[in-house]
Amino acid sequence: MDTFDFLILGAGASAFAAAIKANELGAKTAMVKGPLPLGGTCVNVGCVPSKSLVRAAELVHLARSSRRPGVELAVSRFDFAEVIRGERELVEALRHQKYELVMEQASNVTVLEGAAEFLDQRRVRVGAEELKAERTLIATGSTAVPPPVPGLIEAGFLTHITALSSEHLPKSMLVIGGGPVGLEFAQIFSRFGTKVTLAVKDRRLFSRTEPELSQRLEEVFVGEGITVLKESEAVSVERRGNLKVVRLRGRAGEHTVEVEEILVATGKKANTKSLKLDQAGVNVDARHAVATSPTFQTSTSHIFAAGDVTNLPNRLETTAGREGSFAAENALRGTSKMIDYQTVPWTVFTDPQLSGVGLLDEETAKHGLSCTCNTISFEHIAKAHILGDTRGISKMVADRKTSRIVGVHILAPNAGDIINSAELILKNNMRIEQVLDTMPIFPTLSESLKINALSLVTDVSKLSCCV
Repeated sequence: MDTFDFLILGAGASAFAAAIKANELGAKTAMVKGPLPLGGTCVNVGCVPSKSLVRAAELVHLARSSRRPGVELAVSRFDFAEVIRGERELVEALRHQKYELVMEQASNVTVLEGAAEFLDQRRVRVGAEELKAERTLIATGSTAVPPPVPGLIEAGFLTHITALSSEHLPKSMLVIGGGPVGLEFAQIFSRFGTKVTLAVKDRRLFSRTEPELSQRLEEVFVGEGITVLKESEAVSVERRGNLKVVRLRGRAGEHTVEVEEILVATGKKANTKSLKLDQAGVNVDARHAVATSPTFQTSTSHIFAAGDVTNLPNRLETTAGREGSFAAENALRGTSKMIDYQTVPWTVFTDPQLSGVGLLDEETAKHGLSCTCNTISFEHIAKAHILGDTRGISKMVADRKTSRIVGVHILAPNAGDIINSAELILKNNMRIEQVLDTMPIFPTLSESLKINALSLVTDVSKLSCCV
């Protein structure tokens, strides 16, 4: 039986961050890789490949729709299969550079492969091998789950994983789900030429953002030819020849759509079923996600958990990595590091990008705050006019009593870059007047933060553009 100071189950973002930290601390560590290659979801079937397709689709869209005096663009060649092959080559290159080579240099970490299951609180079986560990981290991630729609399995469907590898571009597609994956893939395929219908259960796209931003994003989607069906869900699927007939139930009753392909983006489940967590005394919640404390401890004190396998908030690549690093340090050094999830920014990589950090307007009352809030159009941002794209809109949420800014939400080109500055505003408990005292570069889209703060105290339509 091999004995380790630290055993990591998983090889994704949380697991890798934990392995790097454990290696730095000199702990004898084993990392057990599951079915995905090293790097887990993000580099293999998540952020890296999907954003590669986002960029390719954006270039196609810009060439076909850009309007600039004296400049005329066109797509001289578009080969979808080649785009997919290029995306896979990028994945392989980054996986080798950022994961395989990194592990080769981690002298204290041994990488094992196989299905892991707990034998008791200290012992884990991996294949035919038995391991013992003083401390363990569960970081096995999650798996996409299709909705229980009759006929869906038989008819066949794509997930975000299979969509990233298929070299066939469907002529028509139904995307089920209004979260980040559904929104991004709906726009990607639409821009590549697929006739896309997007069906979401909620009253608006992406309910985690402000209604004004959600409405504007819907307008963008509709303007690009995407059919958006809100408060709509699939109730049955039937294959007819090369087409899939989907019966949908929505606000206007039931109707059917015929599409060549269905892409399901409705949620994930934690990968805990095969771990036999009960034998280690590790509790899970109703969704079978590992229940953890704010310091990433499970119900068994020397076993920790991080990433998508947990019931922690904000399922993001950034939080997963930080959770893994903190969990390793807490496990090996006895520290109590934790994350303030309220100040963690997020982005949906649509075009315009949808980003946010902190509270929504409607959430302030639950936190005992009185909201002073305002939404501005990027018509007030000089750089947006220079770029020829004034579709952007942002909303700033502040506490009326203290003027402390508690939320920023942006729909704009490069919103994912702008929101990083908003994170610092929240982390440093900045007030409106402190943001007004900043001097952002002119002309940039990031000026929108100061202009949005100005809109809380004055009429920005009466100010010069370089205020």
